Amino acid sequence: MKEKLTEHAVRLFDEKGFTVTSIQDIVESIGVTKGTFYYYFSSKEELLKEIHMRYIDGLLSKQERVLGDDRKSYMEKLYDIVHLSILDIKEQGASAKVFFREMRHLSKESLDAIEPKRDMYRYNIETLLKEGRKNGDFHEDFDVSIVAFGILGMMNWSYQWYKPDGAKSDQEIAQTFVDMVLKGIETE
Repeated sequence: MKEKLTEHAVRLFDEKGFTVTSIQDIVESIGVTKGTFYYYFSSKEELLKEIHMRYIDGLLSKQERVLGDDRKSYMEKLYDIVHLSILDIKEQGASAKVFFREMRHLSKESLDAIEPKRDMYRYNIETLLKEGRKNGDFHEDFDVSIVAFGILGMMNWSYQWYKPDGAKSDQEIAQTFVDMVLKGIETE
């Protein structure tokens, strides 16, 4: 039931927004009472935190698999990380939208639990860039933090405009993003 409440909340938060969606809307969408909701969650905000934690934990797990693949070059890993973010938006569109759009509704306490995981995602990209630079895949003359934030900005904003059935596939978008970055940091 917890999973069902979460799934329906994601759909409603995506369609209506967090603030407009009520607990009553969520329970009515699956035909249960508020008591059922409160058995699993103490508040709507706790449910939002749960959605955020699931999303970032999933991204981190996928990112760590990419980074742990020693058969791939740093450029290939960079592509794979960008692609997994776009693919995640494609496959989990509503969850991605809720994750990026509704974060502002989380309490400081909830943000304090989530932000270290978001920071780890960025830190892993920074580490990849540093290792790629050390290996000679990327040139020395760029600020790793700024490039990592730029990559995150491209990936994270995609939820706003990316259409899975649009003119460009997730692979093409990821390749375009990586090409934009590599033209700036790749050695010749």
